[in-house]
Amino acid sequence: MSEESKAPRTDLPRPRSAAVFDGPDRAAARSYMKGIGLTNEDLSKPTVGIANTWTDAMPCNYGLRTLAEFVKEGVRAAGGTPMEFNTVAVSDGITMGTQGMKSSLVSREVVADSIELMARGYQFDAIVALAACDKTIPGAVMGVTRIDIPSIVLYGGSIKPGHYEGKDVTILDVFEAIGAHAAGKISDEELTELEDVASPGYGACGGQFTANTMACAFEALGISPAFSAMVPAEDVEKNEVARGIGEMVLSVLADDLRPSRIITRKSLENAIATICATGGSTNGVLHLLAIAREAGIDLDIDVFDEVSRKTPLIADMKPGGRFVATDLNRAGGVPLVLKRLKDGGLLHDDELTVTGQTIGEEADRAEESPGQEVVLTVEDPLKAQGGLAILKGNICPDGAVVKVAGTERNSHVGPARVFENEQECFAAVKAEEIEKGDVIVIRNEGPAGGPGMREMLQVTAALVGEGMGEHVALLTDGRFSGATRGLMIGHVAPEAVKGGPIAAIRDGDTITIDIESRKLEVDLTDEVIAERIAAYRSPEPAYTRGVMAKYADAVSSASLGAIT
Repeated sequence: MSEESKAPRTDLPRPRSAAVFDGPDRAAARSYMKGIGLTNEDLSKPTVGIANTWTDAMPCNYGLRTLAEFVKEGVRAAGGTPMEFNTVAVSDGITMGTQGMKSSLVSREVVADSIELMARGYQFDAIVALAACDKTIPGAVMGVTRIDIPSIVLYGGSIKPGHYEGKDVTILDVFEAIGAHAAGKISDEELTELEDVASPGYGACGGQFTANTMACAFEALGISPAFSAMVPAEDVEKNEVARGIGEMVLSVLADDLRPSRIITRKSLENAIATICATGGSTNGVLHLLAIAREAGIDLDIDVFDEVSRKTPLIADMKPGGRFVATDLNRAGGVPLVLKRLKDGGLLHDDELTVTGQTIGEEADRAEESPGQEVVLTVEDPLKAQGGLAILKGNICPDGAVVKVAGTERNSHVGPARVFENEQECFAAVKAEEIEKGDVIVIRNEGPAGGPGMREMLQVTAALVGEGMGEHVALLTDGRFSGATRGLMIGHVAPEAVKGGPIAAIRDGDTITIDIESRKLEVDLTDEVIAERIAAYRSPEPAYTRGVMAKYADAVSSASLGAIT
């Protein structure tokens, strides 16, 4: 991705760091930095904040500490002085099914806040943000968008697939195997054999789950360079990508390519189209709504449905399809998807990117691997419409989100089976108490009610593993992992704790789901719904102080991006 290194530039602007390090009044600041190895020459160059989300508490972000060193090499080679700092990072997969999962979406806000605070405090001239696991990626983009200084976001890359019984596997196979194990379909030994091989190194989850979804979206948005996202985490080429981005950020600074020049209504629509075309995660709705808010752009949830209706599903990616991120990289990467969209008239191709080129020009550089089967054409897609649908109705007047890429069903009518939280539901699934035809309702798991809007992969994957995935539906005011498949509807808004109609549903109520007409309805009159909502009381808050309580008090509806 990177060009041959050139001599460092000496004419680079220092619009912010000069106030920190220049002149007699700033001698104390310089003294501090000299004590840890920096020189007068270093402090006379632009400072580039390296916002890292590294942790060794999960595989997704495990490689970012090493990757940051290559970014810093590039920054120094191009005439800048890198200064690395860290933020938080919460693993969705590891915390899934526990109270810890409630921290995940909250961490997105903390990542963004951390970047903002560090950038304002140290007055960096530019930022390179490194991210990998689900919430660190949008958190990074939210942070750099908010401060609006020249920035690039680098995705750490996907893990390679594991191998089990002659086929590629991902962590989704383990989650689904948990359900199969509970149903007596596989033994303890088989479950252990699978878990031993499904996550064979470091990098983010391999399918078109939330991490890879957002990485693709941010290449399409233009805040990450073309050809950078799908290079696998453990591939030696990733180091060169990182070094190239370190060099590139000084050009971004020289050209004043701030996020406000790159993130526009049209580039957001490009990102939405890429999610829809690749069968990406429903979490993309939350995150792009939040980024639009940071950018001051008017974007509502209905735009996702408008874009999805006209954007065909063209990437055959897990969880609904056959392939993983490493396959997409070999096929031609995100630019190949963008080229397909451009050829089909579905891309705003004149939008600017951090490379200085337009997204259309980057799409034209795509190189398709001969014989690849990952990315189809707009003329011959997997499905005529994209992978997302926004539903409305008397259960969700403010909207709900379903990923249609992961199921062939377009409708379902059945009796409600209501649970007040995820753990109650999972216990019933493990006990095989769910009946075919049921519509499972999980409430009090929304942004404020959870708090933190937990993902429900443990439940949804267990249903699939038990063989019930295509026989039931599920709706919740919580959310789903990008690995979820089946007729699973999340982000039901308003949520129960805010008096949403989901609070009115009782066991046995008839629920109708109609994807084609975008309807989600319960067979109750408005009067009965209002009476039941008035009588309903959500459980007492799980947290009354600390970050979780503050988040519950401040967070908005999922239909607005669950922003604070």
